[in-house]
Amino acid sequence: MEVAEGARHSVTAKIPYSSLTVDHSLSTTHLKPRIVELCKDLFNQWSNLDGSHFSVETVSGGITNLLLKVSVREDDGKHENMTVRLYGPNTEYVINREREMQAIQHLSAAGFGAKLLAVFGNGMVQSFIDARTLTPPDMKNPKLAAEIAKQLRKFHQVEIPGSKEPQVWNDVLKFFKKASILQFDDGEKKKKYETILFQEVHNEIIELKELTDRLNAPVVFAHNDLLSGNLMLNEDKEKLYFIDFEYGSYNYRGFDIGNHFNEYAGYDCDYSLYPSKDEQFHFFRHYLDSDQPNEVSDKDLEALYVETSSYMLASHLYWALWALIQAKMSPIDFDYISYFFLRYNEYKKQKEKVLSLAKSYLSKPELGKRFM
Repeated sequence: MEVAEGARHSVTAKIPYSSLTVDHSLSTTHLKPRIVELCKDLFNQWSNLDGSHFSVETVSGGITNLLLKVSVREDDGKHENMTVRLYGPNTEYVINREREMQAIQHLSAAGFGAKLLAVFGNGMVQSFIDARTLTPPDMKNPKLAAEIAKQLRKFHQVEIPGSKEPQVWNDVLKFFKKASILQFDDGEKKKKYETILFQEVHNEIIELKELTDRLNAPVVFAHNDLLSGNLMLNEDKEKLYFIDFEYGSYNYRGFDIGNHFNEYAGYDCDYSLYPSKDEQFHFFRHYLDSDQPNEVSDKDLEALYVETSSYMLASHLYWALWALIQAKMSPIDFDYISYFFLRYNEYKKQKEKVLSLAKSYLSKPELGKRFM
């Protein structure tokens, strides 16, 4: 409730607020009465409508939240559609809800995501986006990749009030501190957890941080979780939407792009789907200059390639440690500890190649003064 109160104070007084909470684990049938009660509490115009005026259906169940489509039939026969997002239990351990609420208003004003309509004890209500969620293979489509790149550049240009300190290493070290002292009652989880060499992981974090610090990558307001499930497309209008800004923060540009490329692999972590260098350069061209993508210089492409590849490694460390915390805190039926190993093992597989690439780039004479 303290998290919800903090989030409420970060939004304007015009946004309706309810202290009611809704149990994330309920079936859709049992969710409906709670959602009806919530809507009537939040929106005065619907307070006298009975339950038959409301319909509730699941849009998607992410790892950290549940999205519901709520349709309301008003007395005049008109239908209002909206999205109710329920935060997953214990997600405040890894998500700053107050930061999210502040960002949503500015991103919405800039044309990103759904409009914030209301806030409640463990979630929010937003306008409904009539579009389909992308799949990992969609992101490889050259036309869609170009549009994602173009929109991501615009997203990175949005100014959000508050600290502009990049968060990736703060978050990774915070996650490491929590993840390294967990205790598991489940015997199988405990056995797997005890095989993790946390001193090794810490050394990897420090080594990669020192290298990426030398890149002087631009700091932007980043989405930080641009997987296929957070991209929606209305094919009739040919309009792409970014959604779910719960991990959004100021961060290094390359982290946002590298993290997006990692998501080509999907939840199954099939990293054979990671974009080729040609596919990455196609993305970079449209990110750097969507009007004249073929005019982007080789020098700029190489710089962004090195930056993105280096922060791609940071993305693996971030989500690997995040997964360990989820293994302890989340009631969702997902094998988070195995996910840790999938991400950490891919980090180790790619590390030497990427570090060699970055060190070679940084050693170039023309970069010497810049990176001293």
